[in-house]
Amino acid sequence: MKKNNPSIINAWCMYDWANSVHALVIVSSIFPVYFSATALSASGTPNVDFLGVQIKSTVLFSYTVSVSFLITALLIPLCTAIADVTGKKKRFMQFFCYTGAVSCMLLYFFTKDTLISSIFLFGLSLVGWSGSIVFYDSYLPEIATEDKFDRYSARGFSLGYLGSVFLLLFNLSMVLAPQFYGIVQKSLPARISFFTVGVWWVLFAQIPFHYLPSGNAQTNKTGNWIFNGFKELTKVYGRLREQPYLAKFLSAFFIYTMGLRTVMYVATIFGANELKLPPQSLIITVLLIQLVGIAGSYTFAWLSGQIGNIYALMIGVAIWVGICTGAYYTTEAMEFYVIACTVGMVMGGIQSLSRSTYSKLIPENVTDTASYFSFYDVTEKMAIVIGTFIYGAVEHLTGSMRNSILALLVIFIVGLVLLYRIPSQKVYRFELDGNKN
Repeated sequence: MKKNNPSIINAWCMYDWANSVHALVIVSSIFPVYFSATALSASGTPNVDFLGVQIKSTVLFSYTVSVSFLITALLIPLCTAIADVTGKKKRFMQFFCYTGAVSCMLLYFFTKDTLISSIFLFGLSLVGWSGSIVFYDSYLPEIATEDKFDRYSARGFSLGYLGSVFLLLFNLSMVLAPQFYGIVQKSLPARISFFTVGVWWVLFAQIPFHYLPSGNAQTNKTGNWIFNGFKELTKVYGRLREQPYLAKFLSAFFIYTMGLRTVMYVATIFGANELKLPPQSLIITVLLIQLVGIAGSYTFAWLSGQIGNIYALMIGVAIWVGICTGAYYTTEAMEFYVIACTVGMVMGGIQSLSRSTYSKLIPENVTDTASYFSFYDVTEKMAIVIGTFIYGAVEHLTGSMRNSILALLVIFIVGLVLLYRIPSQKVYRFELDGNKN
């Protein structure tokens, strides 16, 4: 297959357009606000009964994210192994996509009476979303040349930001002006929003599903191929000793992703419960983050071209240290909005640049990129598991989300130190080329 084919590249980027509505509406804006207002006890306190256990709703939210990504981390090696043998990579991407989308549609029925089942549906939507992203990411080295990784990765994230903004604007209009749509029931606009996420996701996912290749079956697999995914992860782990820069990058990526992705899942909950911001303000803030994020993705792609990927990532992580410091002292709405804009500038940029940096560090002679991206995605999922668990556990033990913010601050500092151990991308590419001659 010819790389850098415009039709295939554009179709690949469209999956960001399709799935990013989940990250925006379900993870970051309307669902967390609705969850905070709905997950209450009979007396109106945030301590709810979940399967016989009394737990604070914000802690339950964090733990649900942790468990969901732990399930994904365990499933992915099995699924990638089967995809390798059968050549059905796109089918697995479709399976996870439809699982997540249908779960979002069923959240339409989320009320106080359906809290438990809705928690499971929320978790299942996370499994579907994160599982599909594994196979989506693995296409990048197959359809693009290395010199285009940063640009195409940034384009995908930017399309994701843009597409999700369009849907959020529609959903926000229902939340703010339900009478315009003839809606009387107070909870209905939010629940309709959850349903529209699933519809949007499935609808626009048909574009990449039509254009992306299915994948090639690897008939040379022997032994118990069902568990080959775990064997491949072990092989990739063993190869890291031969690729010191890749190993160092993954270590840093694992740490700073703990903080970055945790913020994505708990920022709105923090604003709603710690700062008592009204739902409309929180949703508009998330919308602002998305718009700023479009510029942020391209800014970091440009910055990487000027100073190299690693130095650009270090700048991004250093900004996150400042964000956490500011968030700990934030008490006013305006302060929260300023921090939110800063988050928008660095969130998409670092995610996009991390994906393209990893793609560049994969050895050029590797033909089975799925194994390497499986390792990358399992690393990311485990980082989310640990990060959200730490956030929830600190809040559970201390009773304050601000202490959880301090924990994230430490995580980002450690990630920055680990990135510092890696030379600039331009430096290590020169060294590798020199070693070949």
